[in-house]
Amino acid sequence: MKQNESLPVAIVGGGPVGLAAAAHLTIRNIPFILFEAGETVVANIRSWQHVRVFSPWKYNIDKAARQLLDTAGWNAPDDEGLPTGKELYDEYFKPLANLQSLRPHIHTNSRVMSIGRKNRDKMKSWGREEWPFVMQVHHRDEGVKFYQVRAVIDASGTWNSPNPIGSGGVFAVGEIENSENILYGIPDVLGKLKDRYKNKNVAVVGGGHSAINTIIELNKLKNEYPDTTIHWILRKKNLRDVYGGQEKDALEARGALGIKIEQLVNDDRVNVYTPFQVQEIRSHWRLINTFI
Repeated sequence: MKQNESLPVAIVGGGPVGLAAAAHLTIRNIPFILFEAGETVVANIRSWQHVRVFSPWKYNIDKAARQLLDTAGWNAPDDEGLPTGKELYDEYFKPLANLQSLRPHIHTNSRVMSIGRKNRDKMKSWGREEWPFVMQVHHRDEGVKFYQVRAVIDASGTWNSPNPIGSGGVFAVGEIENSENILYGIPDVLGKLKDRYKNKNVAVVGGGHSAINTIIELNKLKNEYPDTTIHWILRKKNLRDVYGGQEKDALEARGALGIKIEQLVNDDRVNVYTPFQVQEIRSHWRLINTFI
């Protein structure tokens, strides 16, 4: 392995974990190269920049990253503040990625296509650890390039591989065919996507905080456009499980989400379907289901 120590460590993904890894490697004087498929670092966070997170700044800033930023004279945000996705990018991730110690080693618009071991077939295990990794990367402006690296950190995440709506972890019948009517993630229903959702029948599938945030925003849209109808589809048998700790939650803002969504349900602002398993999706949002 000593023969590979002059090679960089490759980081796949320029999100929060990838940038934190880059900061830790920098502090340890270990060379690295980072590949991010998006146009900027934390491209996925920028897709939900309108959302305010429930964890304060102090839980979102990596220690090694803070050390590098402080050395560069960074104007740190209030540790107790609750940032939006936009503020996370503007005030933390963008300054971090622009540090002179990181910037030359970060490649955006660069998608990793494959990773293997130099001169080693997939079925050959003997001596693999002695050979460097070989990465095939497609750069938008430069085409395909190959890189030899000593190790690979996979920080690509799962944001671009959302769970299917169908039960059992598979796509529901008709889900792919109706994909133009489905948005996976946290849509900006009060901003650029307002026209898509106002005065419409909207189904939100899932019981996580992304779903709760979306329903709360849709309710604000409903206040402005009363013909907006919100349907909430959950697999859980007990709706109380979705509300979380509320006043007892260790994170006050997260607990507040549970309080808000319970109030909306109690006020009949949301049509709740639970437990509900989606088997088929037809045009005009007709859902064929099996109750359990």
